[in-house]
Amino acid sequence: MKQTAKEFMSSISVDNMLYNEEVVASKAHARMLKQNKLISGEECDQLVEGLEQVQADIEAGKVAFSVEYEDIHGCIEQLLYEKIGPVAKKLNWARSVNDQVVTDTRLFLRDENESIMESLKELMDTLEQLAKEHVNTIMPGYSHLQRAQPITLAYHMLAYYQMFKRDLRRFENCMEGINVMPPDCGALAGTIFETDRKKMAKELGFDGILSNAMDSVADRDFGMEFINDCSITMMHLSRFCEDLILWSSVEFGFIEIDDEYTTGSRVLPQKKNLDVAELIRGKTGRVYGDMINLLTVFKGLPMSYNRDMQEDKYALLDAAQTVEVCVALFVEMIKSMKINRGEMQRAAKYGYMNATELAEYLMEKDVEPEKISEIISKVVLYAINHGKPIEELWLDDLKQFTQVFDSDVYDKVAIRNVIEAKKSTGSTSFKNVQKQIAEIAKAKK
Repeated sequence: MKQTAKEFMSSISVDNMLYNEEVVASKAHARMLKQNKLISGEECDQLVEGLEQVQADIEAGKVAFSVEYEDIHGCIEQLLYEKIGPVAKKLNWARSVNDQVVTDTRLFLRDENESIMESLKELMDTLEQLAKEHVNTIMPGYSHLQRAQPITLAYHMLAYYQMFKRDLRRFENCMEGINVMPPDCGALAGTIFETDRKKMAKELGFDGILSNAMDSVADRDFGMEFINDCSITMMHLSRFCEDLILWSSVEFGFIEIDDEYTTGSRVLPQKKNLDVAELIRGKTGRVYGDMINLLTVFKGLPMSYNRDMQEDKYALLDAAQTVEVCVALFVEMIKSMKINRGEMQRAAKYGYMNATELAEYLMEKDVEPEKISEIISKVVLYAINHGKPIEELWLDDLKQFTQVFDSDVYDKVAIRNVIEAKKSTGSTSFKNVQKQIAEIAKAKK
């Protein structure tokens, strides 16, 4: 597709999303100019009212974001001029597009960061509730995607809870880097006007002001940190989605996801595909790409502002919106999840994961270590061939492998007892899981 130079240089198709931030920051700037007697009160009122009219037109769909505007800053400036005439030009006193764009970006990311944090909190609350409901729901715990040790569904949900708790902490820390305002940057070296940036920062809800104008217009570290946090969160969501996809398959049969989040197949009507989970898993790579995009754009830039930086919007806005949608949809999806407790328990019993406890039993009976492995292998093979879990074998069945076995072996290998026997901090025992749930509730107070 052939493009003109003007079309090539335009970013309005992407940064039009920042129209609200541009209007909000511009209104605050106008009031600051009035306070410092750089414009009159009447001129300030004209600017503010004109900006509100422009915003209303945009929200009513009356504005076509043409490449003639180049970017959202030029767009609103031109629309404002058409509304109120030459006084519109005074809005640009004591500022430059270089500091406008970074201020708008910070305002946008602050809202996105806050929205993602709220969704993560809801996700954590959902996992906490699932844990409370499934303290006694026994399932296999997997290692190398092989059944390894019996655990509870509550324990599994709490593992993901901890992942998303770390994500939340990262976004909280990221907010500190986002929510600071550029000083009077001008293009990069400041302005000749006496201004009050502190008042403007307070009005816009910023926590403070950056100390160096050149750094302020050149910096997108806060955006890189934000996308990094987005990438880690997407990785966690993707891992969780992989579990759900496996668990919902016929081979597992552990869960069923509501039809709203799945699709069928015209050719294979017996299938129920977890399309939302698969798309979240797929969009993880997209956010990773945004991260590489932003890092690569900045890796060779000299101080201070360069037009290359226009490319940051594509990465930042895409990553922010992708993560926001994915977390929110994921929460609703797992709220719809139906748990097949019976199938989970059956998989735990027929996974022969209590073979370790059977070996411990023989050790406690002073069986020679070199014989234990052979005995256990034969017991497990016998149980598999007879279609029974170890704990349902008759005592006579076990005694054919060694006379050491006695009735007390059943207490040792009962799946619930295997779980409850775990004593270490953070383990899967019912008491430890209850303790973890209690600690979550306590931290909220």
